[in-house]
Amino acid sequence: MAISQTNTDHHKRKIIIFSDFDGTIFLQDTGHVLVDNLGCGAAFRNKLEEQFKTGERSFRDISDDMWGSLSIPFGDGFDIMEKNLQMDPGFQEFHQYCVREGFPFNVISAGLKPVLQRTLDIFLGEKEASSIQIVANDLKAPGGIPWKPVWRDNTESGHDKGESVNQARTKAQAECEPDEIPLIVFIGDGVSDLAAAREADVLFARRGLRLEEYCLEHGIPYTPFDSFADVKKEVEAISLEDQKKTGGVGKPVRYNPRANMWRRISSKEAVPTLMATATPSQDEKMALWPDYFSEPKQTLTEPTIQE
Repeated sequence: MAISQTNTDHHKRKIIIFSDFDGTIFLQDTGHVLVDNLGCGAAFRNKLEEQFKTGERSFRDISDDMWGSLSIPFGDGFDIMEKNLQMDPGFQEFHQYCVREGFPFNVISAGLKPVLQRTLDIFLGEKEASSIQIVANDLKAPGGIPWKPVWRDNTESGHDKGESVNQARTKAQAECEPDEIPLIVFIGDGVSDLAAAREADVLFARRGLRLEEYCLEHGIPYTPFDSFADVKKEVEAISLEDQKKTGGVGKPVRYNPRANMWRRISSKEAVPTLMATATPSQDEKMALWPDYFSEPKQTLTEPTIQE
């Protein structure tokens, strides 16, 4: 399914929003809530995580075991999800702001699309949730037992988030006027988001979790956030800043250096294909298991704010 990119105001820069799901829009992991309560349980899941961490088994192997431990009809268990999940308190207001402004909002996740869709339907209502495009792995014959993931691509993670963001950029650029450059915003929490974060022009990392720590360790420009209310304020400021800029006058202060480079490109034919650099092996492990490596450290240095 095509990534959502509709923009209702042609006088504004095309701003495309991408967000992680587990740990970002929702503060807990949807898959963990399901399998811990209705599948293999937390203790066995922890063993699977350890097997992956040590390299004993692949991400797909342990994920197949984790999801395969669910032998319930697809519709069952969402009452438990409703009781155990907490949506970021500022998310709905931010999403409604994006809809009003014509900023497409896309979920990009290593989870299962039917699970994420049903969760959004419950918490937002089906009408509002229908405006959110979900780019994620699938589930074979939802309702079938046991559950079996259908991977989005052939990468070890099953979903190359960076490639999904690049595809959205390319499509958005093709739909823009020659002198317009779309702006990609990504919001995440863990190192599983790193591939997509590398491709974003503006990066938001949830404060105190692993994505922020990685950004600090590697000097990656980002903006920390505690809730989507913070993200909304920053995106509003970015949008206003863009509208005030004319003829390249006035350097934008919230973008990372990559975004400034995009702004210097004057035609869509000149847009280069930028590939993410290779991720070190340990980081690949962190990227493949979304929640395991997202625990906050005890101390953090002062964040480097997006410049």
